[in-house]
Amino acid sequence: MIGTMALIIVLSVFNGLEQLVVSLYNSFDAEIKITVNEGKYFNINDISDADLKKIKGVKYVTHVIEENAGVIYKDRKDVITIKGVDSDFVKMTGIDSMIIDGSMTLQKDYMDTVTRTTEYKKGDSFFVENVQKNFAVVGQGVAGKLGVHPDDYDKTIAIYVPRRGKYSTNDPEAINQLNIIPSGVFAIEQDFDSHYIIVPLRFTKELFETDTSLTAIEIGLEHGTNLNDVQQEIKKLVGNKFDVKNRFQQRETLYKILSSEKWAIYLILSFILIIATFNIIGSLTMLIIDKRDDITILHYLGADNNQIKKIFFYEGIMITLSGAVTGLLLGLLICWAQQKFGLVKLSGSGNFIIKYYPVHLKIMDFVYVFLTVFIIGWFASWVPSRQVIKRMLNRQIQEV
Repeated sequence: MIGTMALIIVLSVFNGLEQLVVSLYNSFDAEIKITVNEGKYFNINDISDADLKKIKGVKYVTHVIEENAGVIYKDRKDVITIKGVDSDFVKMTGIDSMIIDGSMTLQKDYMDTVTRTTEYKKGDSFFVENVQKNFAVVGQGVAGKLGVHPDDYDKTIAIYVPRRGKYSTNDPEAINQLNIIPSGVFAIEQDFDSHYIIVPLRFTKELFETDTSLTAIEIGLEHGTNLNDVQQEIKKLVGNKFDVKNRFQQRETLYKILSSEKWAIYLILSFILIIATFNIIGSLTMLIIDKRDDITILHYLGADNNQIKKIFFYEGIMITLSGAVTGLLLGLLICWAQQKFGLVKLSGSGNFIIKYYPVHLKIMDFVYVFLTVFIIGWFASWVPSRQVIKRMLNRQIQEV
C-alpha cells in the first residue's frame, strides 16, 4: 500500500514539474520553427507566407532575426542574444503573461513635431508626424546584470554588432550601434532570462543592415490542430533546404531529461516495492507453516497439491490487490489535496514561480503502477505457495 501510494505521488509530482516547464518554454518557443540547414540566414523570399497560411491549421507566421550582440546600459556591459520579432509573436506565444515589470511593448506610436526646410520660402516649417518608436523587453537575468529598469525612460540600451563585411576591430565604422528604450522585463526560465532581449523586427533589420534576410520563421497553430500533420505539410512546402522542428524537437534534450528522470525514479521505487513484497513472501510462508496440520488434513480428504497451492496463492493475490487499490486511492487523495490546498511548499528562499509542488494526475500512471504492483505481488504469492507447500507435502509423505 505504501509503495503504491509513493509511486503515484512521485510520478504525479514529476508530471506537474514537467507540465510547468513545458508551459514556461511554450511561452517563448513557437509550435513550429523553420530554420535553414546550412548557414544561419536565408532570404525572406525563399518561403512564401501566403503558401504557409494556406496550410490548414496555420494561424500565425512570424519572421525572426536572432543574433548575438553586445549591449551597454549606463556603465554596465554584457553579451546577449537579441531576438527581433514582428507583432504576431506576442499573440502566438503569450509571452505578455510572463512580464514581471513594465509592459510587453515593442512598438508605440507618438505624435512628434519635426522641422523641415522648404525650397520655396526662407526659414523652417513645422509639421506634426506620427512617429513609431522601438522598445525592448528584457529577460530578468539580463535586467539584473545591467540594472535595467523600465521606469528609466531617459536611459536607453546601446546595442552593438559588427557591420557586414567589416572585420577590423580598430575601425569605428566596423561596428553598428543603435539605442533602444526598455519597456518591460520578462521571467520565463533561466536560459531565456539571462540571455535574451526581445525587440521589433524592423529594429534588427536596421541593426544588422538587412531587409531580406531572416534566421527563422516561427509558426503558431489553431487550437486543436494536429501538430504532426501540419509539420509534414510544411516540410513538403519548404523542401530539404530547411529544417522544420516542433516544440519538442527544439528542446529535445530537455524533454528527454524530464522523461528519463521520471522513469528512473519509477524504476527505483519499483525496486523498493520488490523489497517490500518480501513481506508477502514471509507472511505466506509463516501462514503455511502454521497451517501444516490443516494442509495434511486437506490432503487426506482428497485435496491435491494444486488445490492446496491455490488457497495460499489466492490469499497472496488478495493481499496484493487490497494494498494496491488502497495505495492508489490514498495516492489520489493526497495528490488531490496538494492540488487543492497546496499542502507541501517548495523549500528554500529563492523567488520561485510557484509556491507549492505542482501535481498533475495521469490515468496511465495509475495503470502502470497497478500492473507493476500486481506482477510483483503475483510472483511474491507464487513462490511460497508453490515451493513451501511442495516441500512440506513431500516431507509429510516421506514421514508416513
